[in-house]
Amino acid sequence: MPYGRLAVLGFQHVLVMYAGCVAVPLIVGGALKLDPSTIAILVNADLFVAGLITIVQSLGVGRILGVRLPVVAGATFAALTPMILIGSKYGMPAIYGAFLVSGLFGLLIAKPFAKIIHLFPPLVTGTVITVIGLSLIDAGAGLIAGNDEEAPGYGDLGNLALAGAIILMIVLINRFARGFLVSLSVLIGLVFGVIVASFMGLVDFSGVGAASWFGLARPFYFGPPEFQAAAIVSMCIVMLIIFVESTADMIAVGQAVGREPSENDIARGLAADGLSGILAGAFNSFLDTAFAQNVGLVQVTRVKSRYVVTAAGVILVLLGLVPKLGEIIAAVPGPVIGAAALVMFATVTAVGIRSLRRVEFDGTNNLLIIAVSIGVGMIPVVAPNFYGRMPDELQIIFGSSITTTVIVVFLLNLLFNGASRGVRVHR
Repeated sequence: MPYGRLAVLGFQHVLVMYAGCVAVPLIVGGALKLDPSTIAILVNADLFVAGLITIVQSLGVGRILGVRLPVVAGATFAALTPMILIGSKYGMPAIYGAFLVSGLFGLLIAKPFAKIIHLFPPLVTGTVITVIGLSLIDAGAGLIAGNDEEAPGYGDLGNLALAGAIILMIVLINRFARGFLVSLSVLIGLVFGVIVASFMGLVDFSGVGAASWFGLARPFYFGPPEFQAAAIVSMCIVMLIIFVESTADMIAVGQAVGREPSENDIARGLAADGLSGILAGAFNSFLDTAFAQNVGLVQVTRVKSRYVVTAAGVILVLLGLVPKLGEIIAAVPGPVIGAAALVMFATVTAVGIRSLRRVEFDGTNNLLIIAVSIGVGMIPVVAPNFYGRMPDELQIIFGSSITTTVIVVFLLNLLFNGASRGVRVHR
């Protein structure tokens, strides 16, 4: 395509994934009480690495990396809870140490994992995705109302009203708008929220003026990475979740463009996800996965060129090199981000429930498997101190509803259904 058209169509992909991508550093930064300038650094690093992995996925690197399909990469929600737990107990260097090791782990197992994807049928993936969404709703609510119930401003009615207005805006756009505008509903809701919040005196852009126009934070900004065993185990489990999610999206994109990915294609795509862990660990970013909303955009627009997605990756890299942009995003108030996040996290839950519709329940124990997995997985959310007497290492693993659910549902599926009854995900 002409370069101008590539740029426009690529920018369309960036708009669709932008809100979901930047939500991760904003939520992690808020939960770990990082200052706005530091959160801005995370936002820029997030966009930069997402752009690099998007370019790798679309163009490919020899026979080693990249599925060579129009796959857009972005920060995964699956790592949010483990990151917050690790950061709270060990600090940021332990998060990035875990990323480095999980990235290497991902590169090593990409090929073997592509061969055993049948061990992750919709029963497993649907349950895990459902719990990912449910477990993160607490983070969205915390951004809106605050995390300290004893604080004077907790549950401020103005903040609740602002969040409600944003959610209503997103709902109305989805109800009455058509076409591409619907794909931008969350981003439009965010912009609307920032405008309203500015009139409420909640927006502070004072840090934007001091930020430079071009630059990237130095590698290992938070210091040398630290390697904590529990953090590493937790992030390696998250990498498996990413692999399942990305496999489903790669297959869906392949079907949309008329090129079914082979086992080798999927293995190269998963290896690119592993590379995101290594880049994230070095450049202060986050683990990436294929973004499902961009898969939907390919299906809706029927634009099948992978070079359009390459253009989107280039745009993301350029955005990641603009510190002023990071400062602007970091200045978005918590209630605004929380409202958009609430919708996105609830949507993740709905996607998981949709996946579970494909599970056979009659004459099986699958209902019990789902019930036990969700019940055990949600314990850390409803009772945060449930595992408080465990050693710190075990708290990191079992204190995350996501990692707990993966372990329980995977083992129960093997116990009741074995390996032979698995089906390939999202065919």
